[in-house]
Amino acid sequence: MKMAVIDLDFEKLINKVDKINTIKLTGKVKKVVGLTIEVEGIKAFVGELCKIFVEDDKVVLAEVVGFENNGVLLMPLGVLTGVAPGSRVEATGKTLNVKVGMGLLGKVLDGIGRPMDHSEIIAEDEYPLDNNPPDPLSRRRIKKAMPTGIRAIDGFLTCGEGQRIGIFSGSGVGKSTLLGMISRYSDADVNVIGLIGERGREVKDFIEKDLGEEGLKKSVVVVATSDQPPLLRLKGAFTATAIAEYFRDKGLNVMLMM
Repeated sequence: MKMAVIDLDFEKLINKVDKINTIKLTGKVKKVVGLTIEVEGIKAFVGELCKIFVEDDKVVLAEVVGFENNGVLLMPLGVLTGVAPGSRVEATGKTLNVKVGMGLLGKVLDGIGRPMDHSEIIAEDEYPLDNNPPDPLSRRRIKKAMPTGIRAIDGFLTCGEGQRIGIFSGSGVGKSTLLGMISRYSDADVNVIGLIGERGREVKDFIEKDLGEEGLKKSVVVVATSDQPPLLRLKGAFTATAIAEYFRDKGLNVMLMM
């Protein structure tokens, strides 16, 4: 009879158990003005993630953005339809994190890191969306060229590893096409592409036509379209940056495009 050997990392399991919140703090919606939701009856901190429960067990995620008259002010990360005075609100005690891992490659995510095809992510870790910027003195100097695979850029406007560049032009000139070409042909190990504020119909065109199957294999695409709430678009930029930081910390050469 063979004995099965189970390798368990008890330290990780203990850390997960320690993070479990067994006490739920709930309040209720007092009023909604525009995209600001005032909640009473909960204690929360700026940046905390809250759940607003509406009819049919639908949940709207929202983030704490301030306080007024002993109430907590939230901004939604989704559509406010169904939210009404008296709707139950639960403070999670957590901030927004994004699940990260090598399994993200080839995935298309929404503004807070959820797969848009509803598939599962095999997560190795979680990264916070609100990270402190690196110390200026810890940044490496730009010494090495970064080939983009586009001869006109590499010959006349050579880019360096760690450099930031901007591509500016009018509508329909070919910015998305150029980004897709760079994604496919550059020397980067991983591309993290943030489609922030794009028109909804343009997203699929970019992924299938400009990026293509070849480019998607080594890319992670974060999508927050122009018709989504402003806070979700903002978080989309943070999500893309956090994912790029994860791959950077793995020692990979990452190109972040937004």
